[in-house]
Amino acid sequence: MKPLHEVIRRPLISEKANALKESSRIVAFEVGRDANKIEIKQAVEKAFDVKVEAVNTIQLRGKVKRVGANMGQRNNWKKAYVTLEEGQNIDFYGV
Repeated sequence: MKPLHEVIRRPLISEKANALKESSRIVAFEVGRDANKIEIKQAVEKAFDVKVEAVNTIQLRGKVKRVGANMGQRNNWKKAYVTLEEGQNIDFYGV
């Protein structure tokens, strides 16, 4: 099994992610590009001590950026939407 930090890179905290979390128990994470749904489910359950109902993933292409005459592209990355079971919650802010 891969280390947790290779599977879950960081939680995604945005307006859309917070709205999903409040309305339908869905939490968004940036995950490793080679991580599969089973590894993501196990990593989230182990790291945050919650029960996961489902995992949906999406591959995202890196943006093409230009600085003056130089062109480049950010890395491609993978996002996971993790649906928690009823009554489960992850608190990123610790309030």
